[in-house]
Amino acid sequence: MLEPYRVLDLTDERGQLAGMMLADLGAEVILIEPPEGSRSRAVGPFVQGREGDPEASLWFWSYNRGKRSLTLDLDTEEGQSRLKALVKGADVIIESSDVGKMASRGLSYEDLSALNPQIIFTSISPYGQTGPKSSWRATDLTVAAAGMQMNMQGDDDRSPLRIPLDQSFLHASAEAGAATLIALHERNRSGTGQHVDVSAQQALTCAVQSTSLAYLYNAQEAGRMSGGAKLGPFKIRLRSPASDGYVSTTILFGEAVGPFGQRLFEWIHAEGECEDSDLEIEWIDFVDGVMSGQIPMGEYDRIQDVAAEFTSKRQKRDLLEEALARRLLIVPIATVGDVAEEPHYTERDFWRDIEIPDHGTVSFPGPSAKMSATPMVIEQPPPALGEANAEFEGEMARDLAPNTAKSSSDGTALPLSDVNVLDLQWVMAGPASTRVLADWGATVVRIESSNKVETARTIQPFLNDEGGADNGGLYQNMNAGKMGLALDMSKPESKDVILDLVKWADVVCESFSPKAMQNWGLGYEDLKKVNPSIIMTSSCLFGQDGPLSSLAGFGTMGASMSGFYAMTGWPDRDPAGVMGAYTDYVSPRFLTAAIMAALDHRDRTGEGQYIDLSQAESAMHFLTPAVLDYRINGREPQPVGNDHPSMFPHGNYASEGEDKWVAIACENDDQWTAMCHLMSLSDHLLELGSEQRRERREEIDSEISAWTSQRSGAEAQDLLQQAGVTAHRLQMSDALADDPQLEHRRHFRHVDHMTNEKMWVEGTRFAMSRSSDDITDAGPSYGQHTFEVLEGILGYDADRIAELAVAGVLE
Repeated sequence: MLEPYRVLDLTDERGQLAGMMLADLGAEVILIEPPEGSRSRAVGPFVQGREGDPEASLWFWSYNRGKRSLTLDLDTEEGQSRLKALVKGADVIIESSDVGKMASRGLSYEDLSALNPQIIFTSISPYGQTGPKSSWRATDLTVAAAGMQMNMQGDDDRSPLRIPLDQSFLHASAEAGAATLIALHERNRSGTGQHVDVSAQQALTCAVQSTSLAYLYNAQEAGRMSGGAKLGPFKIRLRSPASDGYVSTTILFGEAVGPFGQRLFEWIHAEGECEDSDLEIEWIDFVDGVMSGQIPMGEYDRIQDVAAEFTSKRQKRDLLEEALARRLLIVPIATVGDVAEEPHYTERDFWRDIEIPDHGTVSFPGPSAKMSATPMVIEQPPPALGEANAEFEGEMARDLAPNTAKSSSDGTALPLSDVNVLDLQWVMAGPASTRVLADWGATVVRIESSNKVETARTIQPFLNDEGGADNGGLYQNMNAGKMGLALDMSKPESKDVILDLVKWADVVCESFSPKAMQNWGLGYEDLKKVNPSIIMTSSCLFGQDGPLSSLAGFGTMGASMSGFYAMTGWPDRDPAGVMGAYTDYVSPRFLTAAIMAALDHRDRTGEGQYIDLSQAESAMHFLTPAVLDYRINGREPQPVGNDHPSMFPHGNYASEGEDKWVAIACENDDQWTAMCHLMSLSDHLLELGSEQRRERREEIDSEISAWTSQRSGAEAQDLLQQAGVTAHRLQMSDALADDPQLEHRRHFRHVDHMTNEKMWVEGTRFAMSRSSDDITDAGPSYGQHTFEVLEGILGYDADRIAELAVAGVLE
């Protein structure tokens, strides 16, 4: 799809997924490495027996397949000169160096855009390129602390937990991949490039399921809990015992989720393992019953106890098979080995066997989405260091890709103002992808029905802790800036309205269960008949085909079956698991990127296509190093708390106040020395190397805690950063709202809302140097834009609209 474009990838381990996304989508990606090799080549895991070998890093393999390697010393005039020659023929540069480093080399966006005004220059950094924290030291641990995600994860009687496979910069990299394609679309319209500035902190806040808004909504904070989550008075267990491990059993209430619990208890009763009265559980209005006192407060715990006792007697696979047959919300908590051996992915032809020089064939995670017209070709191995040096020794010049955009712009229009989207998605994983398109100017018409309540409208936080269709933060956050049209899809006339919108749209997105759209006569082949160049996307947990495709469920189940859950925890306890619906937070970036690449292909060729995105498959790219470690070395990642293989101290330390923490990552001996002086640690600790420090963990952790516990998290982080030590306090929504860096980045937006006048939503996760986003409205109320859509977009007259109203189509 992106074959006309050349990408110069100057990133290290903090950004190389972005370049891989573009390479998978067909772009030519040249990895620019220093002569000694990218820093990512020193990141483990390694092929066993080759630790430290720059050609054996499984992390490097994971995020550099399909690229070519060119070595340049960018700290020399010769290296800078050769890069500038390459820039003249490049479309995109992606970099993740420390803020200010590129400018110090004379290689900033301003410097390079003077050579090539069309260049898209994407920067990935911990906190963004400007602002009070832009130059702060950061690691995965401290970005996870700053972005709130880690504070929602772990046992409530210990410090919060990070996912032990670095994730923060993968979120930023995936955001950068999608953001780059949005900027490229604008470049193709205006003829001018720009600087894209991606903040890892902002990118990661998407992984807290909009609980980041709790403080601004005057709502209760969510709380962490091993194997689940705390929401108000309720402890939601997402981990249950099985006879051979653990499963995730989702027991929740309401119109959308309650029926799953009812079917589970009908099965439990048929097996004689619950009381007759359990068939009378109020699955729809249970929460209201508890809050009004009609249902005892402990009843939810009892219900979950009954279910846990039931699952404990059965094996994971048997429970999964029954869940498929009975439409239940039960899935195994899978290890990385389980993921690698799962037959579903083989049947979907997901894995890609790639020949690695000096090693043999290795099975890699494959396409992040299935594309009907332009399937991703994933067959090239990660490059050997400098393997393309000879090829680029002489010829550097190259013509830029021709401009084939369907509409032009003078550079003042919003980047996606020429894109129309029909959005038939719900909850988070799908709507998050189209929210980004709306942020940057796309006209997104969202279809829903008040007869079948959108689950996101029922999920906390609620404005002033009061439930209501228009009060939910998740719904507002996922649908800000979209137009709302409410249709009764059971009425045959509604199909005509949908098809008229298909004629108008460039993209149609849906996230129903597989085959639902076909059953309504709205499958891809049906849509092509009215709009031959339409791009249609389907997003669900496990894709449109394969043995698990019919599994009904939510992102919490995808998280359980993804491999992240089992590795996140303490060595001496049951796995704590990841926060919430983790795959729902990862997959939207890949869907957005696929849409933008498909639009680019459509603009050049006139050809639309169908995109089948499996949330589990796309999210597996955040797990690839562990999958390769299992395949090659037979190793499974084990729960290690907050330990790190190359840094110590590395963890969360109690600060002043109840359940307050500060994350500290000692990256090298210089930082250790600075920490010892700052905290006045015992003299005999000063000369210890990293491994020696690890051996004296208990003593060192105790001394650090004695210092941090006497200070607020803000004071501790400031003193440590001033001393040159990587640190950040762990933030909840109140701290996010007060974070000067997020304020500088305009992360929270107070926008217009139909029924509440104003609502808070999160802003975009990246900024552009020339283009502005368009975040002025919260999510639509039911049918808020009925007349704007029917009259303004479809051109219906008053009689046509009246006919629809009489037929009961409009809600």
